[in-house]
Amino acid sequence: MKIQALLQAPCEWLAGEQNSRIVLSSRIRLARNLSRFPFPGWARRTEREKVLALALPAAVGLSGMKEAILSDSMDHFTPVEKQVLVEEHLVSREHAGRNAGSGVVVNRPRTISLMINEEDHFRIQAFKGGLQLKAAWRIADKADTELDEQLEFAFSPKLGYLTACPTNVGTGLRASAMMHLPGLVLSEQIGQIVKAVNRIGLAVRGLYGEGTEALGNLFQISNQMTLGESEEEILERMHKVIGQVAQHEENARQKLMEEQPRLVVDQVSRAYGVLGNAYTISSKEAFNLLSLLRLGIDMGLFPDRCRSIVDEECWIKTQPAHLQLFQEKRLSTEQRDSLRADFLRSRLRDVPPPAAGQLSPTLHS
Repeated sequence: MKIQALLQAPCEWLAGEQNSRIVLSSRIRLARNLSRFPFPGWARRTEREKVLALALPAAVGLSGMKEAILSDSMDHFTPVEKQVLVEEHLVSREHAGRNAGSGVVVNRPRTISLMINEEDHFRIQAFKGGLQLKAAWRIADKADTELDEQLEFAFSPKLGYLTACPTNVGTGLRASAMMHLPGLVLSEQIGQIVKAVNRIGLAVRGLYGEGTEALGNLFQISNQMTLGESEEEILERMHKVIGQVAQHEENARQKLMEEQPRLVVDQVSRAYGVLGNAYTISSKEAFNLLSLLRLGIDMGLFPDRCRSIVDEECWIKTQPAHLQLFQEKRLSTEQRDSLRADFLRSRLRDVPPPAAGQLSPTLHS
């Protein structure tokens, strides 16, 4: 199975050294369309298939796709495989709902993914670990340049790149970062931060993008407008704001440990106890408790070697579609919850109990 081969390959942005405590990953997304073809939402199936026939070989031929591990039409994937791609953040939920006439191309390290005939003809996505927006931009920009040499993009000298949604017109650039913000949530400051970010024209979304919940205290911050600013200006502004939010998270964690250490240790210890002993657990509960475990690792309650267990094993592999893919069959909610609990108990045997005594003598008073 192609999806199985994809998941067996190491994910560079997740496993790399640049995966940080707060900014987990950076993503650049470019929206591009071919001239003389209607936007996918207005096109007939035959027109979408013509675009796919042009776009798929061009995408596979990119220098960044020398190790393309996935390249196919969306109608060749099962519903579970499509959802796995969503859980891996390689395609949008909307693209997962598409079939003939739409496609996807992904390279082996999962640093670049191209959605073909989503809302636009091309959605070029590049990923890097940590706060590396400019590095991700260089990957996406190179792919964009190579495609532009082969295909004619819809471009206006006055407006810039033409896109299906007016908010993407101009550079067509969306820059975003996935942030882990448990400190701001525990200290009840997250609402203020979200409002402040929204006021300066940026969007804060949940784990799987627009309209989704911030499971596991994971938030995506991205720009909303792409017209009237250059790529460099967008990247600079995003880098500055994300850095500021990360500093607020650091401050919130430090204040919690100074003023409410027992609260932090209690939350982390409860999460450890439930995850290590539950026999049925929902995806939402698991994500939220694993977030607290990751916070415990960041705060020195667990050895740093436990980070890969939480990030690469538990957080990723316990998602609904991943569980079903590994079982090679559809599972009911109850079956998934039981299987998830069994998997977590097994993997967390390698994680020692939280070392609460190292943090503060007040914990023993």
